[in-house]
Formats: sequence, structure tokens, C-alpha cells
Amino acid sequence: MSETTERRTLVTGGAGFIGSHLVDALLTRGEQVICLDNFDDYYSPERKRRNAAHHAQHDRYVLVEGDIRDRATIDAIFEEYQPQRVAHLAAMAGVRASIERAPLYTEVNVNGTINVFEAARQHEVENLVLASTSSVYGRTEQTPFLEDQSTDGALAPYPATKKACEVMAHAYHNMFGMNITALRFFTVYGPRVRSDMMAYIVMDRILRGETIRLFNGGEMHRDWTFVADITNGVVAALDKPLGFEIMNIGRGQPVRLGDFVEIIEELVGKNAVIDEVPAPASEPPITYANVDKARRLLGYEPQVSIQDGLLETWNWFKDEIAAP
Repeated sequence: MSETTERRTLVTGGAGFIGSHLVDALLTRGEQVICLDNFDDYYSPERKRRNAAHHAQHDRYVLVEGDIRDRATIDAIFEEYQPQRVAHLAAMAGVRASIERAPLYTEVNVNGTINVFEAARQHEVENLVLASTSSVYGRTEQTPFLEDQSTDGALAPYPATKKACEVMAHAYHNMFGMNITALRFFTVYGPRVRSDMMAYIVMDRILRGETIRLFNGGEMHRDWTFVADITNGVVAALDKPLGFEIMNIGRGQPVRLGDFVEIIEELVGKNAVIDEVPAPASEPPITYANVDKARRLLGYEPQVSIQDGLLETWNWFKDEIAAP
């Protein structure tokens, strides 16, 4: 058995949007994958089960249905499968969805992450990659965003919990010498995108002729990053233990929200119905990744343009969501 085939990687949240793409990539390169997911109803559990079904017949894939808040389940997974590496993606997601749900987001994102850290420590996992978010930067005038700038101004519970996980990751590295790399993902989109994310919402509502609430007249910018580029960054980080590091994983080319909608209008062949509303306090005016650190340490290089990425997303949406 080759070195690559012997690798066993635990992917928490592995039936979700990004997680299922990561599982695809790891299986393709010959790894054994343990997928943990609780099929939470934040968005359609059936969608996530369809994601997992892509892998179900693979002889190097194991699906465990469980919750990261359940310490006994986490311990049992590490004991039975002995993963050498962990990609910890499981979390309650969504900035706006977190506003009224701070206790739940803390319970899942912080306490659940500590359960994963503890099991990884006790089983001497070689490397752990933690999914963080560009939302930790909050509202800042410094662009592009650099990993060493202040992230103390969280705008909502979701980024606040992710910042807490980064801080705890450093503590575990300091206390136990664990290799943990926290990757700050920037506005991910692509096939299998969640139904609460902008690409899905715009495509769905244009098709249905429903109104799209567009913050600040579309004069906001997001560093849209295609899911395959995100996945490549995670795989590169899994392959390279670095002690403790935090890195941006983005495209590095912010796109105006109004232009993003216009690209989708052209793909769908139909104009959007727009309701211009002020941006809520949870929304920064721009996200913009400086990816020099990931480029230097991981060889990360985003490949997919917004036009190509949205075309691929639209093709998936037509076939999997819009088709009768």
C-alpha cells in the first residue's frame, strides 16, 4: 500500500457543501476518508444526504452520523478509525443566521471544536486543519485583509465563535505541540452551494421571479472564491504540518455585489427583481483576501474566475435544483 493510500483523514461536516467537495478530492488522491456529519436541518438534510450518497459505495469511505457536541461519539471515532489527519469543517454557519442564536453557535462551534481538539490531542493526530472565516475581520478599512491585522471586532456571533476557535487552536498548539492550521475561507460558492448563500439565492429567485434583497444597492464587494480553490487550499494544508498558522484562502479579487447579480442574470437569461435595502450591522462593506501567506507556505494559487465559477454553479443548479 502506498503512503498516500495509507492516509486516513477525518472530515467533520463532510456531507456539507465544502466538506463533500473535500471528500471528493481526498478519495480521488487515494486516501481513506471518515466522514462525520449530523445532517442538521439548518438547510435541507436531504441535500446533504445526496452529497454523501456520491461517496457511499466507495470502499475507502466511511460515513458516521453524529454530532461534534457528543464527546463520546468523537472519542469512539478516533478510537475505531485512528485518523492521522483531521479537516474540521463542521459548524453552525451563517453570519445573519447567528444573530439570534448565540448560545447554539457557541455550543456547536466552540464546545464542539474543543471536543475534536481533545480527541486529536489524545490520539496524537499528525495535523489538523480548522475551517475559519473571513468574517473574523469584521468592518475594517485595511484592505486587502492580512492575517496579522486585528480581528477583535466581530460583527455577529458566527465570526466571534470562529475567532474563539482560532484562539483555542493556538492554546492547544502551545500546550501540546499540536499542528493546527486555521484557514479563513472567503465567500465560497460553487456546485452544492447551501441554500442560504448568495449564489443559490440569486439563481433561485431570478428563476422564480421573486424579489432579491440587495444590500446598499449592490455597492458591496465580496471576495468570491470557487469551492475547488478552497478545497485545494485545505488539501495543501493537510499535507503540510506547520505548527500553528492562520491563513487566508480566497480569490484575492473582490467583486461588486451588483456585478455578481448581473453575471447570474446573463447565465439565467432573465432579469432579477431587486429590492435595494440598507446592509445590516452584521455585514462589512468588503471582504478582500491577501493570499500571499498561503501562496508562500502552501503553494496555494486560486485558479477559477468568477465567470467560470458561476457558469459551473449555474450548470449544477439547472440539473440538480431547478430540473423537475
